[in-house]
Amino acid sequence: MKIGTGVGGWLTDVRAGAQRAEQNGYDIVSCGELSHDSMLTMTVAAGVTERIELNTSVTIAFPRSPMVLAMEAWDLQHYSKGRFSIGLGSQVKGHNERRFGGTWSAPAPRMKEYIQMMKAVWDSWQEGKKPEFLGKHYKYTLMTPNFNPGPIDYPRPKIFLAVVGDAMARVAGEVADGVLPHGGIMSDKYMREVLLPNVKIGLERSGRTWADIEIAASGYTVFGENDEEIHKGLDGLRQALSFYGSTRTYHDVLELHDLKYLGDELHRLSLRGEWQKMREIITDDELLKLAQVSTYDDLPNFVAEHREYASRMSLGGRYATPDERDRSRALMAAVQKVQTPGVPRGLEF
Repeated sequence: MKIGTGVGGWLTDVRAGAQRAEQNGYDIVSCGELSHDSMLTMTVAAGVTERIELNTSVTIAFPRSPMVLAMEAWDLQHYSKGRFSIGLGSQVKGHNERRFGGTWSAPAPRMKEYIQMMKAVWDSWQEGKKPEFLGKHYKYTLMTPNFNPGPIDYPRPKIFLAVVGDAMARVAGEVADGVLPHGGIMSDKYMREVLLPNVKIGLERSGRTWADIEIAASGYTVFGENDEEIHKGLDGLRQALSFYGSTRTYHDVLELHDLKYLGDELHRLSLRGEWQKMREIITDDELLKLAQVSTYDDLPNFVAEHREYASRMSLGGRYATPDERDRSRALMAAVQKVQTPGVPRGLEF
């Protein structure tokens, strides 16, 4: 199992964070894209590390053209000597139109074309193939020598796709190299009953198998040294659930757990700007309907039993004192030794 951690914030902070991640033994360093640019973040991280994999988690796709991201990812793959993967996300309609000033259309078919065009661009650069991608949303039919960076001595960047709904999961299975389940509100039940079956449908459509795609472990979990730490961790999940649960995009997850009423109430409170109350109304029982918990001592067993489909996961740690560093590194090493089949139970081909 590959273990990842995150970096972010101002670019002046990324250098130290990426170096620490590599020194502490992490396999992957990733970054989100909230208030800072993910591609710039990974560029800084690539320049100060040598071994660790780099993965945006995620880069918002639709405000940029597929050519722009294909070019940036190509440069980053060359600069990092083959360590870069790009994670794409669609964001929701309101942010695309009102924050990015862009356009909106059905996200799943648009994302499929987006990924297909990026791959077509890389094929023309790496193998000299004629640019002839013609889609409904994107077209790529022109590449002259002046604009062709040429081949690189590394595999093309992998494209991971952030998924929440069934349609995007099918797109991931059909054309992506990896799946990033939405960590803010993604239960194991929803993962197994909705997302993974639809990823399989996509794999079947493209004649692929589970061996052709990487899946990150779903993120709605709480780990701790003991029950007290786990309880504190559950309290920390309230903020994420209050935010994502207020958005109708994620209400299918809540409905699967008989929590539709909670999503409706969170949405109502968000329209009134009652952000603190949104957090306060979520009970421990409601959190435990969504989240899974484990002590650190039992974590390797938890991963083997509950994340058999995954090849990578995020794991925090404490590194302030020598004892904390030793404990965190030992825990990470134990989880890294877990070998998973990468095939979801009950969804074998």
